[in-house]
Amino acid sequence: MAGEAAVYRRRLARLLERFPHLGVDAILFFEMKNICYLTGFTGSDGVFLLLPDKGVLLVDGRYITQAREEAPQSYTIQYRDKIGGVASAFGEGGVKRAGFEAASLSVELHEKLRGKLAPCMLIPLTEELTGIRSLKDSQEVLLMRKAADIATEALLQVIELMRPGVEERTIALEIDYRMRALGSEGTSFPTIVASGPNAALPHARPGSRKLEDGDPVVMDFGAVHGGYHSDETCTFVLGRADAKFREVYAIVKDAHDRAIDAVRAGAACREIDRVARQVIEKKGYGPHFSHGTGHGVGLDVHEAPRLSALSDQTLEAGMVVTVEPGIYLPGQWGVRIEDMVLVREDGCEVLTKISKELKII
Repeated sequence: MAGEAAVYRRRLARLLERFPHLGVDAILFFEMKNICYLTGFTGSDGVFLLLPDKGVLLVDGRYITQAREEAPQSYTIQYRDKIGGVASAFGEGGVKRAGFEAASLSVELHEKLRGKLAPCMLIPLTEELTGIRSLKDSQEVLLMRKAADIATEALLQVIELMRPGVEERTIALEIDYRMRALGSEGTSFPTIVASGPNAALPHARPGSRKLEDGDPVVMDFGAVHGGYHSDETCTFVLGRADAKFREVYAIVKDAHDRAIDAVRAGAACREIDRVARQVIEKKGYGPHFSHGTGHGVGLDVHEAPRLSALSDQTLEAGMVVTVEPGIYLPGQWGVRIEDMVLVREDGCEVLTKISKELKII
């Protein structure tokens, strides 16, 4: 327990160091994943107030015992009314400017807080807080390795079920079940199993379509362990692969490999995207790569940083990101290849272990 408390103290200390730069005396957190990251509390509702001298965790009566057990290093307050509870936590501490997560606060709640906390000014924070979870410590990486291992084992068990006549949703249900049976706390997101023309939809939902001989099958899936997610995409082909599919698969694989080779501390996120996109564009498929090259993974399956042409972020050692280029041909099929990697000073380590060489099932 002492070791865990030290982790949360370090995280809070890093935030406190930013108070002068942010121009605030306190920060209010409403997003539960951030509250979990900063305190260890895993409930589904609450507020966390970070003051210069302490952290205050506010919960209602459903969570008071859980909060005190999970976050003993925080000062815990039970409230009946959330707004009143926040106001009481501020007390007379002389807070003049309180930051808050702009993306997690409704206009209605903001107006109520502003009225209750006056004359304290509420300062919206957006980009300033998006990266607070982006650097993973060794324990976080260990949990993500385990999540990836669970997902890998589940997929290896399910591959043998993939044959003509089996519905997409049957395969999706099977991989979800196997991940849970192997210890996953849930799925990172709704599992994607997309075959034939459905594979041309980047976020297809598995349905009643039955696999056919020669179908490309895109499988995007992830497990959760200790609250941390994995994310991986494999594209297989059933029975036989024609020349066109082999060509496109090779292009996506090349883009994937080159982008992973470019991942290292200090690399611009937009540069990783450019490396992957350039490979696909040179082969004439640029318009068919319709999303960013990757994203951070952690307590959320999509978090900072983004590997995108629009990103201004830079990779740092300890970040965990996906690399997932794809080509999607409407009415035909699609190919996406995705691995999750840990950024290091001199390169990266691939955490997802399924081989991305072309596999014919």
